[in-house]
Parts: sequence; C-alpha cells; structure tokens
Amino acid sequence: MSQYAIEMIDVDKWFADFQALKRINLTVAPGERVVVCGPSGSGKSTVVRCINQLEQHQSGTIRVNGVDVGSEAGATAAVRAEVGMVFQQFNLFPHLSVMQNLTLGPMKARGLSRADAEERARKYLDRVRIPEQADKRPGQLSGGQQQRVAIARSLCMEPKVLLFDEPTSALDPEMISEVLDVMVELAEEGMTMVVVTHEMGFARKVADKMVFMDDGEIVEHGPPQQFFEAPKSRRCQKFLSQILQH
Repeated sequence: MSQYAIEMIDVDKWFADFQALKRINLTVAPGERVVVCGPSGSGKSTVVRCINQLEQHQSGTIRVNGVDVGSEAGATAAVRAEVGMVFQQFNLFPHLSVMQNLTLGPMKARGLSRADAEERARKYLDRVRIPEQADKRPGQLSGGQQQRVAIARSLCMEPKVLLFDEPTSALDPEMISEVLDVMVELAEEGMTMVVVTHEMGFARKVADKMVFMDDGEIVEHGPPQQFFEAPKSRRCQKFLSQILQH
C-alpha cells in the first residue's frame, strides 16, 4: 500500500497540440492539505481533474490510495468513490431538493437505504451549518449556501480525499468567508485536501504544502512560511507580489 494518498509521477496532459501539464510530480500524504496556486491557464485545475480522471493524462502515473488510476477498467470508478470533488460551479441538480441532491450518491453508489442516506445528509448539512435548507431547491439558495451544499454532497460519500477547484471564485465577496470557514474546519479535522485557489489568507492558515504552477509546470513547492516569505523563483515572486497587493 502506498504511503501517499495521492501520487503523480511524470504526468503529461495534452489538449490536441497544447501541452497543459508537463512532467508533473506531486505527492500528498494522508491528512495533508496542499494548496495549488498560479496564474490563469497554468494547469492548476487540470491537475485536480486528472487526479479523479475527469481529464485523462497521456503519460506518467497517478495513484490514489495506491490505485493506479486509468490503469484498468474499474480503477477510475474505484478512485472516484474515494475522492470528493467540489467545483467552481456548484453542479447541483436544480430540479431536486437539497436533501435529494445529497442522498442520490450514497443510495446509488454506496447502497444506503433512503433512511440512512437522509440521516447522513442531515449530519453533513449540520456540518456545513445549513440544516434548515434541506427541503429547498438550489435556485432558492445564495451562492455561498449552494457551495456549502456541494461540499456536504461530497462529504456524504465519506471520501478519503477532497479536491477543490477554485471553490470560491464564482461567489460574491461576502459569501466567500462562509465557504472558506467550512473548509478550514475540514482541514483542522484532518481531511486530506488538494485546493486550487487564489485565497492566500486561507492558504496561509491551512496549507501544509504550497504548490505554484505556471505554464503547465510545478515551478515551486514548499511549506507556506518559506513560500510566502522567501519564494525562490522569479515567476513565483512576481505572482505573489501581484496577488498579495489585492
């Protein structure tokens, strides 16, 4: 069994003639929180989408909890069952209630009874602090509430790893903190997390490891204190000087 929750070895990803990822090497230990940042188009989202095979890499190896994703039929499904994903857009089913959005996966993929799935859903709606929204449809909620429902939906599958792809970038500023607060609590409870975000205050607070990407490559990685106070590469220095001014 691998010592890592996630292991990426020499991963390349192409979109037609464009190379989106160039020999990516990244490890995430169980319970580790990794924050991935970088300019737009640097490959950050592609990294997390390759981990759960929403995008398929062309070369290199990706292992999740020791399973080589994309290696054989069934491997991707096995990995996705253990990996939760929270997107920039909430991807909730608009015609279903919050409760139905949360119980669908556990009933279909985990074989839970409706009663057990609803009990689990209530637990995680409590966890993200919106238990009173269970019977509403997504369109009746604020953006921040919808994103918290999306987090609760991932938690209902009781994943070993949570991936976040810019989870606050579609939110109004006043709603960002309510989502980040939930994410901070998950991090403090020891959830293994890979978070693509520009929220550097959040990164300083929760990250065990910072990863800076540019032009499809990991340019720099290290502990947050070193990353923020003494970045080694010129590209990272420039990125931080621009983003920390805002």
